[in-house]
Amino acid sequence: MAAGEAAFTRLGVDSMDATHGEFIALVDELNHTADAQAFADGFARLGAHTQRHFEHESRLMRACRFPAIGEHESAHARVLGELAFMQRQVSAGRLAPARDYVRGLPDWFHSHLLTMDAALAGCLKQQDMAAPQHTPAA
Repeated sequence: MAAGEAAFTRLGVDSMDATHGEFIALVDELNHTADAQAFADGFARLGAHTQRHFEHESRLMRACRFPAIGEHESAHARVLGELAFMQRQVSAGRLAPARDYVRGLPDWFHSHLLTMDAALAGCLKQQDMAAPQHTPAA
């Protein structure tokens, strides 16, 4: 699946949809960046964005007392760990592993969106909390 395809799967929670759109745009940009320095800079932006993105979702999960918070946050921690590892590769000039990783992100994201994030959106909607403030991109 191309990164942009996931952009059409909106969850109906404005702040989540906006943050997801930003994530998709960053991944799509990286997947079309040939220049090494532009890739390195974009990968750093992706890491910073993803950290804020996941922190925002954690706040939403706590606000609605999301029952699967542990599982969801574990998935986020795994991805953040992978991004940190790949950032070290990029910083050492080894871009190929990070490029491969980024190519796989659209499929992971689409699956995560349709399962864990959809469940969180459902929890927020059920409690009439679907329109919290958007966390801005950096």
